Amino acid sequence: MSFVLDVEQLAGIYGTPAQASIVKEIDYLDDVYRPFVEKAPFVALATVSEDGIDCSPRGDQPGFVRVQDQKTLIMPDRRGNNRIDSLANIVRDPRTSFLFLIPGSNTVLRVNGQARVSIDPELLASFEVEGKVPRSAIVLTIDKVYFQCARAVMRAGLWDIDTHIDPKSLPTAGEMLSNLSEGTVGGKTYDEGWAKRAKETMW
Repeated sequence: MSFVLDVEQLAGIYGTPAQASIVKEIDYLDDVYRPFVEKAPFVALATVSEDGIDCSPRGDQPGFVRVQDQKTLIMPDRRGNNRIDSLANIVRDPRTSFLFLIPGSNTVLRVNGQARVSIDPELLASFEVEGKVPRSAIVLTIDKVYFQCARAVMRAGLWDIDTHIDPKSLPTAGEMLSNLSEGTVGGKTYDEGWAKRAKETMW
């Protein structure tokens, strides 16, 4: 295999970026970008630290990431697996990226910035859902905002129902856990109880 060894070589392969790919980048949330935050029910959260990197799915009711102002976004940290990989990375290194996806739209919005983990009681209470308050919230100060080319979503056919696969063709969570733990965790019982557990711990 041949590998690229420096940025100059890479630039020579790809050439000069088109003007559209340059002018779309700004350092604040303009009104033209704001709807993609306010209507998105899904965000890919990317973080980094000396100990590693993490990209984690975040999903909630559309608009769950709050626009505090043109330079600040706030994301509640809902119930999950308690691994806290992303949060730990942010505490160590604030560099963070939000990638917003809206079902039906081929446009993806990326917001890069510096994040902090807030445990302010008043702030957390403002994100209460069904009587449940998040244990923390990610406060992102914006450095860069730009939309991604739609080709990736179009190539993937992400929203095309004809490309969707039958979930039954994939291993279940219980099957994966059982396989990885040599049968000590997961299995059929885990899968059978999942729907009830998810409903009770959604928020």
